[in-house]
Amino acid sequence: MERAFQTALWLLQPEIVFILGDVFDEGKWSSSQAWSDDVRRFQKMFRHPAQTELIVIVGNHDIGFHYEMNAFKLERFSKVFNFTSEKLITRKGINFVMVNSVALEGDGCMICRTAEAKLAELSHKLNCSLQEQNQYKKRCNDVEKLPSSAPILLQHYPLYRRSDSKCTGEDSAPLDKKNDLFREKYDVLSQEASQQLLWWFHPRLILSGHTHSACEVLHNGRILEISVPSFSWRNRNNPSFIMGSISSTDFSLYKCFLPCENTVITIYCTAGVVFVVFTLAHFLPFTSPFHFVQHLITKYKAL
Repeated sequence: MERAFQTALWLLQPEIVFILGDVFDEGKWSSSQAWSDDVRRFQKMFRHPAQTELIVIVGNHDIGFHYEMNAFKLERFSKVFNFTSEKLITRKGINFVMVNSVALEGDGCMICRTAEAKLAELSHKLNCSLQEQNQYKKRCNDVEKLPSSAPILLQHYPLYRRSDSKCTGEDSAPLDKKNDLFREKYDVLSQEASQQLLWWFHPRLILSGHTHSACEVLHNGRILEISVPSFSWRNRNNPSFIMGSISSTDFSLYKCFLPCENTVITIYCTAGVVFVVFTLAHFLPFTSPFHFVQHLITKYKAL
């Protein structure tokens, strides 16, 4: 994963990289020492040049599912990654809204209430920036002016969908899993939370993760959500990532695949065999590698 990330940085030279959560596997359980060790490993693997901005969204494996999440875990994550739940950043006239989707449980917990209030505030700011009518001037007098561009939502949980049955592509869910029904607030956001986000922000694009498989969904017939598959070979044989070219009014997205894991293993094994053969041949200086291999095969047949 480190080599894949560093190669992608070198080849593509992105201005900004978003990681859509689950940076860690056991962040929800980690002791302070284990957390520090994992952070050091992450910073080594995902090191990047100063001209590339790296932004990390929180996921359930970083702070736990809702019933495991607490202020300490969220603060620990926020301190390392400078992540503020429900945060808006603007780059080159493009508004990105980062959502702590784990907090959208809707049960009135302290973290959830804070997250919802912040989202409502960001929604008001964006709506004021998009509205030109005179009747909104009074309501928006004291509101920070943002670029008048519909936002892009970045979150870990996908918006509600029944299953992956309509998802296509070589990196979509396996056939035997496509029709498994998703559980609200566990596999996907609840229907209520999903509609609330759509109503608050009217985004032009939503990028999510969590399911480890790719999917494209049109919400309300016009709002595209892309579930980005896992970047780790641990979760799938063909990891990938999304490369995007985005302006304040448009976007163009491309999917970039990493080599399949079995391809990598085959290359390693082949290289290992070749290395062993040439190393052994080195100790028989009067025997060419070809004759050395032929000798090994003849000896094997004799046995």
